[in-house]
Amino acid sequence: MSLDSWGEPTAAPFPSPPRPSPPSMAEGAERPGSSSPAIHTMELSKRYRRTVALRGLSMTVRRGEVFGFLGPNGAGKTTTVKLLLGLARPTGGEALVLGAPTGDRATRRKIGYLPELFRFQSWLTAREVLTLHCRLLVLPRSQAATAVDDALHAVGLWTRADDKVGTFSKGMQQRLGLGSALLGDPSLVVLDEPTSALDPVGRHDVRQIIRDLRDRGATVFLNTHLLAEAEQVCDRVAVVDRGRTIATGSLAELLGGRTSVRLRVGGLPGRWWEGLSRFGHWAPEGAWARVEAVNPDEVPDLVRAVVGLGGRVEAVVPEHQSLEDRFLELLGDRSTAGQPGSQPGSQPGGQA
Repeated sequence: MSLDSWGEPTAAPFPSPPRPSPPSMAEGAERPGSSSPAIHTMELSKRYRRTVALRGLSMTVRRGEVFGFLGPNGAGKTTTVKLLLGLARPTGGEALVLGAPTGDRATRRKIGYLPELFRFQSWLTAREVLTLHCRLLVLPRSQAATAVDDALHAVGLWTRADDKVGTFSKGMQQRLGLGSALLGDPSLVVLDEPTSALDPVGRHDVRQIIRDLRDRGATVFLNTHLLAEAEQVCDRVAVVDRGRTIATGSLAELLGGRTSVRLRVGGLPGRWWEGLSRFGHWAPEGAWARVEAVNPDEVPDLVRAVVGLGGRVEAVVPEHQSLEDRFLELLGDRSTAGQPGSQPGSQPGGQA
């Protein structure tokens, strides 16, 4: 394919096979650009012969938010992404993306996608790769050059724009993949493990790009196993296990505002905390005492109560539950479970 001859195709480069009639949930659905959710699924399921990858996944992703999609290996995350993008068809249930049935051709042009595993032509330069993607998006030539330049600047590849992809490190290729997902000013950006091959500087840059996308009104669907990354950028998250959502909400909602406080106190006899059970459950830790599930607003009252007993408060260390702790708590002992569907009906579905 020559990149010098632009041409203006009149149809999508890759024709789609005929689709069945839209599911009932799509009847009367609002078209892209409306106030409908960015993503809405209801009891979405997918079976590959005897393997059940999804078993009734329900969730709603609001427009303009960064939504984290979390779960262990084999939970159904990749299958969900394929269904949302129209790369696979569901066995049952319903789904809308940007107000249209999944796979809708006009809607797909409003979606940017970075897959976890991808490979670009090694003989092309970074600029040529992005230019090719602009052609596949059917962007007018007058807009494409600016879009390519903006993407190269955004992902930090401007100085390597005319170098061949074959000379790029894995992290640089990851940046280029992210750049291709930004082309066309997408309303929804689906990122599958976007920071997996990046160093700390690259991860910082990707977090900033995600925040910039949100600030301009785009929705970001972040599929990741790096919980620390999700904790830093996501407005809401869903935890999926064995093909169903088991928890969903903002980080504050998922963590439940749970706080434990460690105190080191002098001047009081042993087990001095037994008279302060109203603040939470106490446990000794050597020279320290820990109170679990304390209301953060009550910590000053707790300190005053200790002083009122005649104690000398030497240190107070609040500790908040991390997303990783909550994630493992939700999964429980299922973190070593086998393939999805190995224990049918093990978890109820959740509605985001």
